[in-house]
Amino acid sequence: MPRLLVGVTGGIAAYKMLETVRLAIRSGYVVRVIQTPASRRFVGSSSFAGITGAPVLTSEFEDDPLRGAYPGEAPTDRAPISHLALVARADLYLIAPASANTIAKLAHGHADNLVTTAALAAECPVAVAPAMNNRMYTHPATQANLAILTDRGVTVIGPGEGELASHGEHGVGRMAEPAELLAACEAQLAVGRAGENGRANAARTAASMGPWARLRVLVTAGGTREPIDSVRSISNRSSGRMGYALAEEAARRGARVTIVSANVALAAPAGAEVIRVGTAAELAAATKSRFADTDVLLMAAAVADFRPRDPAAAKIRKDGGIPIIELERTEDVLSALSERRRPGQVVVGFAAEDGEGAIAYARGKLERKGLDAIVVNDISQPGIGFDSTENEATVITAAGVERRLARERKERIAAHVLDEVQRLLTGKEGGDRAIRADADRAAGV
Repeated sequence: MPRLLVGVTGGIAAYKMLETVRLAIRSGYVVRVIQTPASRRFVGSSSFAGITGAPVLTSEFEDDPLRGAYPGEAPTDRAPISHLALVARADLYLIAPASANTIAKLAHGHADNLVTTAALAAECPVAVAPAMNNRMYTHPATQANLAILTDRGVTVIGPGEGELASHGEHGVGRMAEPAELLAACEAQLAVGRAGENGRANAARTAASMGPWARLRVLVTAGGTREPIDSVRSISNRSSGRMGYALAEEAARRGARVTIVSANVALAAPAGAEVIRVGTAAELAAATKSRFADTDVLLMAAAVADFRPRDPAAAKIRKDGGIPIIELERTEDVLSALSERRRPGQVVVGFAAEDGEGAIAYARGKLERKGLDAIVVNDISQPGIGFDSTENEATVITAAGVERRLARERKERIAAHVLDEVQRLLTGKEGGDRAIRADADRAAGV
């Protein structure tokens, strides 16, 4: 039976961990729980102890009655150092909810409580599930800290969008639901089961997968929602299927994948980090925070071009007459990112066009935004595009190449698109080498 160590930090989402632990035990895990002192303001230790059948520790100086053992195991003959023994025996360490403060500590190696000290001593896979207000989650500092953790191999189980703890507030920051947390744990352990040394095995496997193994791929997926009032929004029909298919294919090829997911109700590919956003502004902030360290950007999300200038704080009542809603432009995220890219990055846009002139318009978009390629599909054709499992598209590159992708499932379209990205990457590498060689010759090297 796999051993799961759960670290609970201070946040109202701590109540969800009671159900998460219960589901884990029902699924065959043996579980120990450790808490920060602040988390006990939300859920008492006795609740977790009752569910797990094991004592709950809240301090690295506290004696463990089980001496580092998990339920069903015999305690050791000596009293070990609790924060070392529990995580040393664990097959997986899940920190949930992970507050903004805890994420900052983890990113910078602080160890001032039992939860963070155990994380620093962990040799097993570590997963964190952020939970906080949307403004805290989308803040550049939090996104930078999450990027640091991802780079170190920590799995980030992205939050969802919805009602937040602050009364009347809505946005991204809700901790993933218990079933999602458990599914992420299963995915992590599945990697570990691939061989006697899961993480080393996974690293060797990735290294043998060719040119994608060292790449960082950033995918945007879904459709943004721009609030009109507290219950209504302007949105579109994007399901996120194409973006998720691209992310899954990139992960299968060995890339490190991050998905900026706008209102998507699909299961994310195992191992991919998911950053859940709602609005165009949130998508822009999340994408910008990760772009500098990205090798390939696949901008598949349907980002709203306009949003209400002054959304109402409360629901607009129909007995108040027909409202006049003034719109303003949202930021052109793709153009902004393309302008700030470094040599070697590949930037691919997507265009859902309607009817005659789709290809010509896409070519114009490719040139205006300075993209390496654009993938265009005609959504006026029945059975493809939004809400469909199938698609057909045309890939146009800045070099003038135009490839028609016949109608297939979106998973196969994604594979063809990444084949084209691979060709672009090869060209970029060759171009970069030539630029460096010219610079060396000019410098007399």
